[in-house]
Amino acid sequence: MDTQNIPIHVRLWNKRFWALALANLLLVMSSYMLIPVIPLRMMNDSSSWWQITAVLCSFFLGMYLLGGCSAYWVQQYRRKSVFVVSTLLLLAVTMSIYYLYKMQDGLTNYLLLILLRFIQGIFYGLSQMVLLGTLIIDTVEAVHRTEANHAATWFGRFSISLGPLLGLVVYHHFDFNTVLLLSCVCVILSLLLVELVRFPFRLPNEDLNHLSLDRFLLKGSHWLFLNIVLVTSILGALLSIEHNPLFYSLIMLGFLVALLAERFAFADADLRSEAVTGLLVIGMSVLLMLTRRQASVGYISPILIGLGYGVLGSRFLLFFIKLSGHCQRGTSQNTFLLAWETGVGIGLAVSFGLFHGEHSYILWFCLFALCVSLIFYIGFVHSWYIKHKNR
Repeated sequence: MDTQNIPIHVRLWNKRFWALALANLLLVMSSYMLIPVIPLRMMNDSSSWWQITAVLCSFFLGMYLLGGCSAYWVQQYRRKSVFVVSTLLLLAVTMSIYYLYKMQDGLTNYLLLILLRFIQGIFYGLSQMVLLGTLIIDTVEAVHRTEANHAATWFGRFSISLGPLLGLVVYHHFDFNTVLLLSCVCVILSLLLVELVRFPFRLPNEDLNHLSLDRFLLKGSHWLFLNIVLVTSILGALLSIEHNPLFYSLIMLGFLVALLAERFAFADADLRSEAVTGLLVIGMSVLLMLTRRQASVGYISPILIGLGYGVLGSRFLLFFIKLSGHCQRGTSQNTFLLAWETGVGIGLAVSFGLFHGEHSYILWFCLFALCVSLIFYIGFVHSWYIKHKNR
């Protein structure tokens, strides 16, 4: 019987890995704290729904632009230098947005904001790909790499709750400019943590192409990619309608429950149990939000969302790793990242661009996307994965 088989090695948790994992936490936080706050600010400026949609989604489109070049750059130049330059440029763009809002009472030229968000997505995507797909993998021994991927991604997953939580608290107590400054602080701290780590020099390969799929998109993973996009579109839709910091605090509690479930409930379970359970738990949460108005639902639903996405994220990440061939681990990491973020972007686009923030329509969309995801996974993706996995 296939089981979850995620290895655990205590020796992984050294100072270098802690620094890189925390850098990932802070980098993702810098992005996710802006997702619920930007629409609130733009609505205060009387922006249209399509303007809000364009500003939010341009960020996720930007993540794809430099992916094909990342393999060449990390081979031709020092790996850490690529991360440092990209993250510094990310910081510069975020500061540019800050100064635009500081100089104006509302940003009237939203086309400029779309452009800046697109560029922000470009450098955020490159920094994430280099960090997850190269730096973290290259600092651990081969026997620890699956656990390193698993743990580092968990740090990023916690940012999905921590980022919006801090962003909303700061926005409600101060203003949007302060949130942008906090995002910049997270980027700076992430950069400093990576600077603390020393990476050995590595000679570049001689047959380098300026554009390649290596460390960008994993060939042959399209069905799994699509399944993750469907699942995380629900998360993006929920991010668009929830502006209560308590909601994100309880999602974090759900993530902690998911960690315990991975350790004790799913350690030797059937291979498909984790994904199916995660989808069903998310479905229960959406149904509660649709059909119940009791105060207790506001506490139960986010915990279930955190639990569902916690176990789902770990399972699908391991699927990508096992689909990859020799020397493709970094590619699998980056493909998982892009699938996750693409789904979030689509969920935001549907919520603001199609349903104009109407809660009931958005929740029905979430329920529909969940049913399609569950049927798609059970009926096709799982058996397809079993036939095509390489590890």
